[in-house]
Amino acid sequence: MAGSRFALALVAALLTVPIAGSHADAEDYPTRPVKIIVPFGPGGPADVTARQIGSILQEGFGQPFVVENRTGAGGVIGTLEVAKASPDGYTLLMMSNTQTANESLVPQRKYELMRDLAPIAPLNSSDLVIVVHPAVAAKTLQEFIALAKAQPGKLNYASSGQGTPYHMAGELFKAMAGIDLLHVPYRNSGEARSSVIGGQVQMMIDAVTTMAPNVAENQVRALATTGKTPSAVLPGVPTAIEAGVGGYEATIWLGLMAPAGTPRPVIDKLNGAVNAAIKRPDIVKLWTAQGAVPMAMSPEEFDRFLRGDIAKWAEVVKRFDKTQ
Repeated sequence: MAGSRFALALVAALLTVPIAGSHADAEDYPTRPVKIIVPFGPGGPADVTARQIGSILQEGFGQPFVVENRTGAGGVIGTLEVAKASPDGYTLLMMSNTQTANESLVPQRKYELMRDLAPIAPLNSSDLVIVVHPAVAAKTLQEFIALAKAQPGKLNYASSGQGTPYHMAGELFKAMAGIDLLHVPYRNSGEARSSVIGGQVQMMIDAVTTMAPNVAENQVRALATTGKTPSAVLPGVPTAIEAGVGGYEATIWLGLMAPAGTPRPVIDKLNGAVNAAIKRPDIVKLWTAQGAVPMAMSPEEFDRFLRGDIAKWAEVVKRFDKTQ
């Protein structure tokens, strides 16, 4: 009898060790460098924002937050790397609505976003801008639509790859404007942007945060922005709705996720640090000047947001399929 009680006590003691250890690990987190995987190329909104947030987290936690670009397959390669990583909080994913769109666009991917990754926090959102090379004979959005209708399939638009916000915004624009444009996907947004500036591609729908300087330097012509209201960063440029494409709206948003199974105390610690970072006056001022709006949510709120976005893009993809 005494032996049985001893055995039960020993088992109970052993069962408490991992739990106590995980809480201790979360309290100490991080104790070594943290990787932020950006599944997109350098210079785009995700890359720039990851480096901004990584620098603040490094300052607050006293450990390096190292940004690594893992491009390919419209963000699938980098996302899969994080999904397969150890769920310890030391490998994070910088993601966007590319990942929520890919849930419908890329059925052969080897992960499921809401099964294999855990929401941490969103970061910011920004409008997009429809631009053309200055040589294009269109000064307004309606003139560009008329030009495209006169030359179906002859004009092309650049994106940073299948399923990216720029691709989805382009396909939605085609469907709502009733035009036929050729999609030219690039490996990253920097290459796509350069192709429009260089005149190899006629049009692109890009983030205001990254394309606005090129508009200011007259390297491209801005025809319309894609938000509900005009962009303060691009004064004088109408929204697509104002320019005659009723109901057209497209944005890019960014957020952080971790591998599924990451301890909740670690998720909460990161969520709190991110929400504090995006409320800092210097970050708010910087993002406002670039045309980005901070998004503060709890992990549960971000989870609901992600599921809603997945459902939204599933409907949009069905719409694309019907117009092909």
